[in-house]
Order: sequence, then structure tokens, then C-alpha cells
Amino acid sequence: MPAFPRPDRTQDPDDSPAFPSSAAQRLDRRSVLRYGAVGLGAAAVSAVPAAPAFSHGRNRPELTHGLQFGDPRSDGAVVWTRADRPARMVVEVADRPDFKHARTLRGPWLTPGTDGTGRVRIRGLEPGREAYVRVRAESGRASSEVLEGSFGTPGGGRPIRFVWAGDVAGQGWGINPEIGGMPIFSAMADREPDFFLHSGDACYADVPLQERVELPDGRVWRNLVTEAKSKVAESLDEFRGQYAYNLLDDSLRGFAARVPQIVQWDDHEVVNNWYPGEVLEDDRYRVRRVDVLARRAHRAFHEWQPIVAAEAVDGRIFRRIGYGPDLDVFVIDMRPYRDPNSAGTGGFENILGRRQADWLLREMARSRATWKVVASDMPIGLVVPDGELIEGVANGADGRPRGRESELERVLHGLHRRGVRDVVWLTADVHYTAAHHYSPDRAAAREFTPFWEFVSGPLHAGGFGPNRLDPTFGPEEAFVHAPPRANSSPLEGFQHFGEVEIDPASKELTVSLRDGQGDALWTKTLTPECRG
Repeated sequence: MPAFPRPDRTQDPDDSPAFPSSAAQRLDRRSVLRYGAVGLGAAAVSAVPAAPAFSHGRNRPELTHGLQFGDPRSDGAVVWTRADRPARMVVEVADRPDFKHARTLRGPWLTPGTDGTGRVRIRGLEPGREAYVRVRAESGRASSEVLEGSFGTPGGGRPIRFVWAGDVAGQGWGINPEIGGMPIFSAMADREPDFFLHSGDACYADVPLQERVELPDGRVWRNLVTEAKSKVAESLDEFRGQYAYNLLDDSLRGFAARVPQIVQWDDHEVVNNWYPGEVLEDDRYRVRRVDVLARRAHRAFHEWQPIVAAEAVDGRIFRRIGYGPDLDVFVIDMRPYRDPNSAGTGGFENILGRRQADWLLREMARSRATWKVVASDMPIGLVVPDGELIEGVANGADGRPRGRESELERVLHGLHRRGVRDVVWLTADVHYTAAHHYSPDRAAAREFTPFWEFVSGPLHAGGFGPNRLDPTFGPEEAFVHAPPRANSSPLEGFQHFGEVEIDPASKELTVSLRDGQGDALWTKTLTPECRG
């Protein structure tokens, strides 16, 4: 069952609309005094007022955290923004940078009920064209400054290029003004991708930041710290503050204004390794029921990400994104439908849940795209422990599938029986980059069609790995790049993102695993069995 029962308003006051508090939005005063605008840009600091609050006065609205594009389709994308007071979101769209003959779309009111955030789905664009977008907020006769961005639509004979990874501001490594904030987003922007697949851990709500961290080699890492990032997130406002923090970074805001994102979540958006029904024993938390935390975290996620909840199958995360004739992306959610973490050696256990697994089988069988990409928040064959239990799919044991492996076996075998070919799995979670090939010739599981799984990350977090491969589905490690020690900082390298290119003529799909500077570490080209 999903982890988010309808909230009881009498027991969960944080689920009612609330003015954003200083804890969620305000920069720590000492950080502002110390760093000023270095590495953040003056707009990043001034975008979050010292005492933010919605006001019904005559003050001009301010768009505080830039704009973001999300969930791109053949004819458009979602555009997101946030205002500091109640105002109407207004979007202009044009096919030329001077905005001649622009279309105006009047969006929703940006109100305290959604923390001032809102989004508009842009539709009806021509394929293979650049779309130029302006966003403002209007309140009576007052209007905010205009924010501008752009993105391209697929088609018109253009190749497809997108990047993917996960893990942002984790393990104590936050925005560091001395290195330009979170510079990997600039490296990804330099690749000029059509979109970015965010594979989860879009924030670390369970990992507070310290202003100063001493590294083993004597260097010092310095974090920008906000009040929301000074403790674990428990209230709705503190979960909101996790995303507000990330958007203080110049590199991320610039990236988000140029590159649409397809975002999913994993565990750290709530708490490490969580599952429905869990009760925490962590003394840092006053709220111990994970279902309560997950409900608040889920709401903050949907408020602060450029996605439309109504477009997801159940109003949550899993959904299908069609990106032209050569690519369908299937975003799955391995969190709220899973059974409790266990040793994974018993009978059948869920990680997708029956409804989602059936949806995945049905929609992938219906797809006529050349390539079917499964966007997974966790890898299939890597053993991911939760203490003495299993956090992921693989249980680390030889022999036939057990536990959550049983559900994945059903999915993989079902795809094979339906004749679904040219499937690629993309994931993150484990904080290193790797390439795995799965084959029934090496597997203990039932027959399935061979496929590749590519792992990337972290984007801006501690480096770890490599993890042990479980033999159940016959994985073979073709490449791995991992740090020599656990929780290596971004200063030590071992930050990664992956890149996928699809040639419109040959239909070949090329995967490049890249480091934090954008240099290719390993490349593989796949030829489709079917060609649409």
C-alpha cells in the first residue's frame, strides 16, 4: 500500500497551508556575512529575503528561486517558479528570442498553500524548435521582474542528448562558494543536453550541514548553511527548505532555466533507507513515524519540482514521458509501495507494488519508441544494505530470486514474454558510476531479454563504492569508477553524470559515463534490435 494515507488534519497541522517560515527559507546570517555573493551571485542571496512572508500590501512580487522546466514532451514542457507573496503566474512563449508573436499563458495563483510555487504546462510547440520563455508574477498593477529561459523540443531530425545522475548536497557536502557552489551543473549544461533525468536523492533532508568540514588531507570544506539545513527535516516547511537551499546555487539555477528535468525521488528526500510503516529510533527526530515524514516530504517535493502531480499515474511519481519516436522514459518509484526492509531471503516481497509493476509491463509493451529507458531510483543487481537488512532489490545470495528479486523477476520475464526489446535501465543511488550487462545465460532467474544498466552519480555528494554484485540476474561489470575511501568529498573528484545520445538516422544509442568536469571515462554504443 502507498505510504501516504490521507492526512488527519487534527493530528498533522503541518499539512495545512502555512506561510513560509524563516527556518525553511532564510540564509544563516553568519553565512551571508562571511560569503556575501561570492560563488552564489547577488541574486541568489537577495532572492531569499531576510524575513520572507506573503503580504497583501502593495509591494512588488519577487520570483525568489528562478524558473525550472520539467517533464518535456514532443510539444512542450512544464515551467515552474515561486513568488514571495500571492500573485498570478504569467508565462510568455515564443519561437524567437525577441518574443515577437509570443503566446501569453495565464497560470495559477502563487499562494501560501503551495509555498508560493506554481507551474504551467506549455503545449502546442513545433517539433525540433527552440522555445523561448518569459515568466513573471502579477499582483494587481504590480509585476515582478521577468525571468527568461529556453528549451528545445524533440524532432526535426535532431539527435537526442540527455544527461542523468542523482545525489545532491549529501553526506555533509553542500553549496561551497569557494569552488563555485555545485559546479557539476555547469559541466552538465556545457554538454547542451535536451533534458536531465534526475535519478533521486534530489535533496538530503536527513543530513544537516556544518559550516566547516576538515578533510583528511588538511584542506577545509566550507558550506553555505541555511536554517532548514541546520537540522533534520521534520516539518513541511523544513522539507520545503531542502529544495529552496539547492536553488540558491547559481550553477543549478542556470541549468534549470535551460534544461528540462525529469525528476524522481529515492530515500533521502524523506530519511535514509525508509519504507512505509517504519518508526525511527533516531534521537535527532521528534517525529518518529516515517509515514508522517513521507507525507510532508512528498508534498514539498511536488511543490518544488517542475512536475504536474496529475500527470503521474497515481498523482505521485511513476509516469511515462514520451520524447519523440525514438525514446520513451518510464519513471518508476521504488519507495512508497515496498514491503519493509528485510534480509530479502524469504518469499515474494514488493518494491514496486502490483499496480505499478502491471503498469510498467503494460506501458512498455505498448511503446513504439525505438528505445525504452527505465528511470530507476535504485540499481537492480548491486547489493545495497540497510544495516544487516537489504535496502534495495538484490539480497546478495546465490540461487533463485527471493524477496524483492521475485518481483523484478516477474517484470523482466513479463517484458520478455511480451517481446519488449531495446530496454536500458538508468539509475544512481550508490554514489559511483558503473556499467552492468545482465544476461539470462549467467542468471539464476527465469528467462529474460539481456539488457544494460548504467549507474551514475553522485552529482554533489560523498563518493562511495563499489558495491557487490548479486548473481541472480547474471550481471557482468563492464566498467566502474569509484573512490578509494568512503564519503570522499567533491574536492577529491569521483563526482559523475551520465550522458545518452540517440542518432536519428542509425537509431544507435551511445552512453558516456562522465566525471564531474564532463570528461568521458567510458563509452558504449548500442544498436537496436527493432527500429520503431
